[in-house]
Amino acid sequence: MKYATFPKGGIHPHEHKQTAHLPIEHLPLPEQVVIPLGQHLGAPAHPLVKRGDRVKVGTRIGEAQGFISAHVHSSVSGKVLKVDEITDLSGYRRPAVFIQVEGDEWEEGIDRSPELVTTCDLSPQEIIERIKDAGIVGMGGAGFPTHVKLSIPPGKAIDTLIINGVECEPYLTADHRLMLEKTDEILVGIAIIRRALGEPRVFIGIEANKPDAIRVMKERVKEWEGLEVRPLKVKYPQGAEKQLIKALTGREVPSGKLPLDVGCVVSNVGTAHAVYRAVQKQMPLVERVVTVTGNDISRPGNFLVRVGTQVEWVLDQAGGLPEDAGKVVAGGPMMGKALPNLEVPVTKTTSGILVLPRKDVGPRSVEPCIRCAKCVQACPMGLEPYLLERLSARERWEEAEARGIVDCVECGSCAYICPASRPLLDYIRYGKTTVMMLRKKRSA
Repeated sequence: MKYATFPKGGIHPHEHKQTAHLPIEHLPLPEQVVIPLGQHLGAPAHPLVKRGDRVKVGTRIGEAQGFISAHVHSSVSGKVLKVDEITDLSGYRRPAVFIQVEGDEWEEGIDRSPELVTTCDLSPQEIIERIKDAGIVGMGGAGFPTHVKLSIPPGKAIDTLIINGVECEPYLTADHRLMLEKTDEILVGIAIIRRALGEPRVFIGIEANKPDAIRVMKERVKEWEGLEVRPLKVKYPQGAEKQLIKALTGREVPSGKLPLDVGCVVSNVGTAHAVYRAVQKQMPLVERVVTVTGNDISRPGNFLVRVGTQVEWVLDQAGGLPEDAGKVVAGGPMMGKALPNLEVPVTKTTSGILVLPRKDVGPRSVEPCIRCAKCVQACPMGLEPYLLERLSARERWEEAEARGIVDCVECGSCAYICPASRPLLDYIRYGKTTVMMLRKKRSA
């Protein structure tokens, strides 16, 4: 069978999906959580609590600030110890709320029953308001506030909703398990998002290496109008937004434009599940499924973890940090970020915690570029990574901009394939950030 895919570049890293067969497991509550006020793209939320305040699960503790921002809720019941700064996974100091856990008392009105609620008579604006109230953000990694994504500006029209069930990053299986175990909730969530967007057609994209998820989603989707499951070729980065749109619709998002400029909205399956809980169960985004994995982890798994739980505690529940651990990564090995310490908390966008052994993360010998052009062949955006690396190293920003450095999706395919072990992605990220800052100054 021939599967749809994107036409340019791409690689095939080893999958390492050793947790795909492990059902979602609820982790017990920690003694303390640290909930960042900025778990999303945009401005961090403004704190609504202070030391000594009592909160329940679902209590709003952070108010969204500005257009692109999201509310933050307590994931536990207990006493606020302090509002202070922590070092988040980016390595920067960010505001956060520290809460000592006492019991597990939830706010009134949150429906925790397992009964499936399928009927939704809310208007599109009422749906978007409930999603905003619940602090829902994209759970695939970027953390873009969902209520903003669904608020289509005047003059734009959406005819296609794409649900991302690809999970192309090696090791990660949280979305895979969610599709198997929460199929109906996800489909209701998709139908709600579709209603908010004016009933466009829906493609649910799933890589062909998840035949069980494709099978169960295809079977259940028959009960829903306008939804279609589309298996996709196993190729990284199939789940990148622009690549997924190209694979499923043939449309190409132009440089500097957004998916809505080609009539598309893309949402992750985890986000669809969170939308279901927000709209039908009045449940804020206070927990998520996290894949904890690595070849030397003694008890790997897919765990339902409260937001704000520190990584060290999660690893303890998975058997502890292996002695030969060389690096702990939030997310997958391709686009994830190495953690500065294990006190970093799980956030709304933490899809996985990956522990890599020391032998796999040691310093590599960087050799001169041999002009093999493998990085060019692998780039899904049709860029020239070897040239962008060189331009960034020499701070030739105008040339880097002209060569499309801001179009890089930071998938890491170039660095993965490079036989000379060049730090291509590091330099390109540096150059991309610098060029975007220069653009911002020019437009100010």
